[in-house]
Amino acid sequence: MKVKMAKEISVFDSEEFEKLVSERDIRISNALVDTVLKNLKGRKRHIHALSILVEQEQTVYDITIDRNEFISTLEMSLPIYEEIEEYEKCAEVVKAIEFLKSKVKKREV
Repeated sequence: MKVKMAKEISVFDSEEFEKLVSERDIRISNALVDTVLKNLKGRKRHIHALSILVEQEQTVYDITIDRNEFISTLEMSLPIYEEIEEYEKCAEVVKAIEFLKSKVKKREV
């Protein structure tokens, strides 16, 4: 079985990382969305999506996504893809949101 490696982003310091987050850097969105899309049908609850390497502190921060947060993660990323006119990615995200919401409705019945 092939192990999927999480995306890695190197930054100089934690301020640089905070700036990437506040500016909604596409690399972060891509890492989170791609992780969700690759794990739509899995059972694992927490999935490693991204590692942030902070050079100045010589620290690595691992970002995981809780399966219960998949829908909100995708919904928050959608405007970022719309803003940069990545409409194919938007379509993938919308389809994944619909799939996840249909799974939730099936569980409620």
